[in-house]
Amino acid sequence: MVEVIRVPLSQDLSGFTAILWQHKIPHRVLEQDDEQLVLVPHNVNAEQIAQLFDMWQQGVDLSGLKVRQSSANTSASIKSIWLTLLLIGLSAGVTLLIALGENIQMMRWFTLVDFRVQGQQVFFPSLLDSFKSGQVWRLVTPAFMHFNFPHIIFNLLWVWVAGRRIEMMLGWPSLLALFIVSAVASNLAQFWVSGPMFGGMSGFVFALLGFAWLWDRRNSSVKIGLPPALMGFMLFWLALGFTGVLESVGMGAIANTAHLIGLISGLLLVPLVGLVRRR
Repeated sequence: MVEVIRVPLSQDLSGFTAILWQHKIPHRVLEQDDEQLVLVPHNVNAEQIAQLFDMWQQGVDLSGLKVRQSSANTSASIKSIWLTLLLIGLSAGVTLLIALGENIQMMRWFTLVDFRVQGQQVFFPSLLDSFKSGQVWRLVTPAFMHFNFPHIIFNLLWVWVAGRRIEMMLGWPSLLALFIVSAVASNLAQFWVSGPMFGGMSGFVFALLGFAWLWDRRNSSVKIGLPPALMGFMLFWLALGFTGVLESVGMGAIANTAHLIGLISGLLLVPLVGLVRRR
């Protein structure tokens, strides 16, 4: 979130915050030492809120204030979640390119390493040989591949819900760090277990939900605001995957290792992102 106003603790801000709530302008008031800080999300025009505060201090009657949603506000909202939209778009585009895994030749460009299929066997080079040739994009591209419609709908719904909130509240660099770290870690771990024939945003999704849960428990000022019960649901889903029940009911092969490593990545990034933001 962005700091807009800093005033003494003795100043009563209840009238001003009531105006903000009246017009559904998201904000948070934080007490720090002997001061009060008013914070707004990245997608709210901080300069306009500061001007509004100056008018309120001067005694201007703001009871008849009209808040108009303009195309500029829409553009600002889209700009504040551009990375979330980009990740969703890339996932949809790559999934269409590989035709849900039916287009093997196209799929070879996005797996962690190249491969060839001979009969019922899959042959592939070592990770070291692959990256020596400069194909470093493969560290993240498996995350964009999905192999059925429930798979991509489930993952991208969570990217939209959780990724969008993290980007709005903490900024796109935090979301980018979450994606790169969780994608690389979960892809490498899943490759070690099952080889290159896997894909999906699930590792990133588990990282998002784990990060949001722990962040809100550790930070009182800037809240992502996802229901804490989601963490229990995701842990249940993770355990269910390791039991093999999901595969037995026809949901296909589950990248359980990617889920687990993604979750751990999200939890470990909380103190790092917090440290960077404080500095």
